[in-house]
Amino acid sequence: MFYQNLFKRPADHPVRACLLGAGEFGASFLFQARDMPHLEVPAVCTRTVQRAVDALADAGIPAEKIRICDTASEAQKCYAEGFVVVVDCFEKVASLPLDVLVESSGAPETSAAAAEMAIDHGMHVVMVSKETESVVGSILAQKAQAKDRVYTTGDGDQPSMLIGLISWARALGLTVVGAGKSSEYDFVFDPEKQKLVCEGQKTTLDVPGLTDQWLLGDRPVIDVVNARATLLSKLSMRSVPDLCEMTVVANATGLVPDRPLFHAPVARMQEMPDLFCPKADGGLFDAPGKLDIFNCLRRPDEVSMAGGEFIVVECKDKKSWKVLEAKGHPVSRNGKYAAIYIPRHLLGVETGTTVLAAATMGHATGGDNLRPICDLQGRATRDLKAGHLLQMGGHHHTIDGVDAVIETATPVGPGSPLPFYLFSNLSLVRDVPAGNLICYEDVQLPADSVLLRLRKEQDEAFGLTK
Repeated sequence: MFYQNLFKRPADHPVRACLLGAGEFGASFLFQARDMPHLEVPAVCTRTVQRAVDALADAGIPAEKIRICDTASEAQKCYAEGFVVVVDCFEKVASLPLDVLVESSGAPETSAAAAEMAIDHGMHVVMVSKETESVVGSILAQKAQAKDRVYTTGDGDQPSMLIGLISWARALGLTVVGAGKSSEYDFVFDPEKQKLVCEGQKTTLDVPGLTDQWLLGDRPVIDVVNARATLLSKLSMRSVPDLCEMTVVANATGLVPDRPLFHAPVARMQEMPDLFCPKADGGLFDAPGKLDIFNCLRRPDEVSMAGGEFIVVECKDKKSWKVLEAKGHPVSRNGKYAAIYIPRHLLGVETGTTVLAAATMGHATGGDNLRPICDLQGRATRDLKAGHLLQMGGHHHTIDGVDAVIETATPVGPGSPLPFYLFSNLSLVRDVPAGNLICYEDVQLPADSVLLRLRKEQDEAFGLTK
């Protein structure tokens, strides 16, 4: 694609976006938007307005061009006068003549309400908050389509990038037998020191036995995968964000995990085609066409997967893939499969392409056929007592005492497990033993919850039944 031609706009009519949430992702979007032709961000919304002001200042917006507004009428006036408007809730800028809402708050209730309001006001929505997308993405997309608007995940984040890579392969007629992403932090092994470092988990391990498991050789992959897992058992192999993002991908592509918690192997990049293929061909999957993640194992001097995305495709034309293997593309030991990957995760630096695609082309980079296939659910990792607050927190939006698992989507109601981010920040009303899923009767759901209402609408619209 020649992107500069795809996204042309008249100089006097740029795409105007509102950013909701100015954290790590939002701040990087703001910064890059300053240098993008045809794109402006004249409104920023955060619960703590100083965070937005600081992000705008870091992006090079002079302080005299920024106005903190307390009311919708004040925001309207300042916007008309050419100021960048900063507010503490989206409702105050919802009536401004904006084209796109970029939602990156990570707060499910706030995010869902803002997305629905933006669609009602004629805006496209770029949903960066995977927490919200995993619960009600399908109904928000349906509401947007009904108003001839776009609802989509955003490029720069792994779900949209992987969805795009899968769609690219399908457009070419490639058969995708596996797809996924690397976890956010690499496992870096120094063979001289016999130490492995995982920066994300702030852990350094002595692992002299890892040298013997460095190469697959001609051994069964499951033997090497299990041996590495044993050696590195002190490290976490999967995280809540990993599972949440793959839930989003499943609902956009129809590909589903081979197992609820993935295989999540520790693997080197060149091993992807040997691992993420059917067991009948020496891989890990019970059947082709599955999602998974892996923890990128490398030496300090080797290139990183950088939290990127991959697909494994069938090598039907052996001659072509033999040539491509010689050029460095990873091909399985039996020559039947190859990995194609994107070794990057650029956060908001790349999201502008999705914003422009939505506003100028009516195109959803995250796909336009979302449907609730999978749910991210929560399982108690210890006995939880009534009154326990299921507080969401930390960089990865985890909940203490609860782990995530991907299961088939089920309707919200009595006797059913709840989506992970539908019970976040709520208190238990009864005990939940370790190993049990958090269910509808376990929490007191607020009657005025927009997220809950939208989820019930989604269940009905897509005919989810027990």
